Amino acid sequence: MNSSVRTPVAPGAAGARKLARAVQRVTSTALGPYQSAVVRIGFSLTWLLFLLCEYPHRRELYGPDGPWSWDMAQKLIANNHAFTALMWSQSTVWFEVVYGLAIVSAALLMLGWRTRTMSVLFMIGVLSLQNRSIFMGDGGDNVIHLMAIYLVLTRCGQVWSLDARRGARRPDRVGPVLWGALGACLAALTFTGELSGGWLLIFWGLLVVHALWWAAGRYAPGHPRVLLDVIANLLHNAGLFVIMAEVCLVYATAGWYKIQGSRWQDGTALYYPLHLDYFSPWPGLSGLLASSGVIVMLLTYGTVAVQVAFPFTLFNRRVKNVLLAVMIAEHAAIAVLLGLPFFSLAMIAADAVFLPTGFLRRVGRWAARGRARVLGRKHDADADADAAPRKQPRQQEQVRTLVE
Repeated sequence: MNSSVRTPVAPGAAGARKLARAVQRVTSTALGPYQSAVVRIGFSLTWLLFLLCEYPHRRELYGPDGPWSWDMAQKLIANNHAFTALMWSQSTVWFEVVYGLAIVSAALLMLGWRTRTMSVLFMIGVLSLQNRSIFMGDGGDNVIHLMAIYLVLTRCGQVWSLDARRGARRPDRVGPVLWGALGACLAALTFTGELSGGWLLIFWGLLVVHALWWAAGRYAPGHPRVLLDVIANLLHNAGLFVIMAEVCLVYATAGWYKIQGSRWQDGTALYYPLHLDYFSPWPGLSGLLASSGVIVMLLTYGTVAVQVAFPFTLFNRRVKNVLLAVMIAEHAAIAVLLGLPFFSLAMIAADAVFLPTGFLRRVGRWAARGRARVLGRKHDADADADAAPRKQPRQQEQVRTLVE
């Protein structure tokens, strides 16, 4: 009997195997570690630079000296039930504490220090300031607002973070202390009635989940911890998918709304903001660009075409990468020509979720080599860039054993 003859596999069985492999990959691996890391770094850096840039005007923007008074904010929040810690007290000292917390959490999240804790504090800082004065933001602030919530669901510290460098070399004693302090604050807010409703359940839920994570890692490192890893991977992958869907929705909505505008249809939409003083940090450059009708028309039509086409290019990797480079260049031009640096940084950070993994790993190796040269010491950049992903095969084996 010829042993090389293969038994035919039924189409249903082949489909079931593919589905099983897909389920195993989604549950055993936190996908896109480099993409989630660059999104974390991009948005925390954007928010940090904005807070530092507006530090002299912070009280007029979000504090007691702003045009949006305490009573007006209180009435609005009573209707929409938005979260903001600034409504817990009218004290100027409390405002400075919250503003300082927003700066510190953004800096530490960017560095990747205790990313699980800092992602929650980063979200609290963003929501507290933006929901206090809702008319002080633009499109970039809206994107930061949403991404601050989504980042809480992701495991965004797998690479390019202080957490990844620390790894499992020593037990984490700082994390439990931080969560214990946050738990004490949450208990006090619950007792005083400052926090209630859905947000109270969300914050208690986050605290309980992280307590279970710590307890399983210390006292039940077997199947209970693996099960929590599966749940964390599912949440991460779902959060990453939502971020990608949000970016596509932003561009698709913006593009289709532009198509309906008469100025975008006749190719003159870009001409008008170039003649506004508010959007002309470089009047000479803006005037030179606006003087050419052909360039204005091409840029106007090109903007609409790129935004409408981008969601459809995700099915072709090469076309997607080319269009992604065009969009990043477009946002960089907006930062310079129209004087909207923070909006552009926020959109570039959102676009980065679609950057190829190979490109991001090369950037990581270049950055590691550059850091080694600056510090004047030898450093294995390749090993540092790939340290976190090497942990995945063992985790996949544990998940496979648990499932079987």
